[in-house]
Amino acid sequence: MKKIGEYTCRGQVASEITERIPLFDGRFDTGWRVTEFIVAAEVMTLSDDCFGTLFTDKQGSGNMNWDWQRNEQIAWSGTTGQSNSVSTPFTLVDPDNLVIEDLFIRCKENGGSNCNYFIKMEKYEFSAWKGALAMVRNNSQAVT
Repeated sequence: MKKIGEYTCRGQVASEITERIPLFDGRFDTGWRVTEFIVAAEVMTLSDDCFGTLFTDKQGSGNMNWDWQRNEQIAWSGTTGQSNSVSTPFTLVDPDNLVIEDLFIRCKENGGSNCNYFIKMEKYEFSAWKGALAMVRNNSQAVT
């Protein structure tokens, strides 16, 4: 694989609403590797906790439960509000992720306000067969 670029994506999503992050460039020999994912509540008070998940398949994004055996979940993050400050976020990104099409994000903030997110990615070029294999994996189908 040949690295051909970097991209940072940040913004806000409403709590418990799945949002699409468009990345697909129409090619199957390029894709993205998520390297960093952080979420935090819009308003940090003593009780505002925020948790989020990145998905490669919209169908898998309807459930907020973290399930590390599901292929379409590729990154997880959470922060806890502590009297108007932010705790050190928990963040885990599957180092084997490769996104060919789009990303989907879903967060939950226990106070119901918006969730901030920050995603850092690297873009790669590779063979079409590797892209096809990654697409199968990203759509939660078993690859043998």
